[in-house]
Amino acid sequence: MKVVILCGGMGTRLKEETEFRPKPMVKVGNWPILWHVMKHYSHFGFKDFVLALGYRGDMIKEYFINYELLNTDFTLRFGSDKGIEVHDPAHEDWTVTLVDTGEKTLKGGRIKQIERYIDDEEFMMTYGDGVADINLHKLLEFHWAHGKPYTVTGVVPSMRFGELSSRDDGSVDFQEKKSKEPALVNGGYYVLNRSIFDWLTTDPNCDFEIGPLEEISKQGDLMMYRHNDFWHCMDHIRDMEALNKMWDANKAPWKLWD
Repeated sequence: MKVVILCGGMGTRLKEETEFRPKPMVKVGNWPILWHVMKHYSHFGFKDFVLALGYRGDMIKEYFINYELLNTDFTLRFGSDKGIEVHDPAHEDWTVTLVDTGEKTLKGGRIKQIERYIDDEEFMMTYGDGVADINLHKLLEFHWAHGKPYTVTGVVPSMRFGELSSRDDGSVDFQEKKSKEPALVNGGYYVLNRSIFDWLTTDPNCDFEIGPLEEISKQGDLMMYRHNDFWHCMDHIRDMEALNKMWDANKAPWKLWD
């Protein structure tokens, strides 16, 4: 099953870092937060990634083109026998498709543009700026059990994200940043049927949460997987500092891999 990661936002609330790099390339420890997200999925056996790129997407392309050289020792040979010998190459058995979806395109337009790279009936999707200790196998089991086409993960952090509440049958009532009362919020980590593409267009102004998810939720087709444990996004400089403190102290709850 493929994993789509949205990597296009400009990260204006993290301008101290994103003035120079895309938000998914802001580092936690020595690694971009995007790498942490991918390691999480890879830990559960999901290793086929589609990255929807936007702002400074060329930096993400360059990172993966040079991934092994950046993360291992190598020897350069010059002259007639020129070449590169990589010592102990990186052991990530990933497939990574990088798709330029436009610098200012909203999420719905980005998702629509990666449609041709999705060859299964279902795929996973998340954002390139947050980490969690979600058991992705349990998320997928939940999705298959309820029989509806779409699943989103509800988490309990601050209140500045799209709020989720569930009806009696478990379907989702989705509202984008309206209530001032404590609530579960949209933590990403979706499982989506490919019929989601029917709700979207390649118009750069086509959004995802505002509009499509709201309408889908009214029909009762969006279910919520509740995650009560760790989830943290990198939205402000204080978020970056908090995640780095956890990583540096070897107390990063999202690090499920060895």
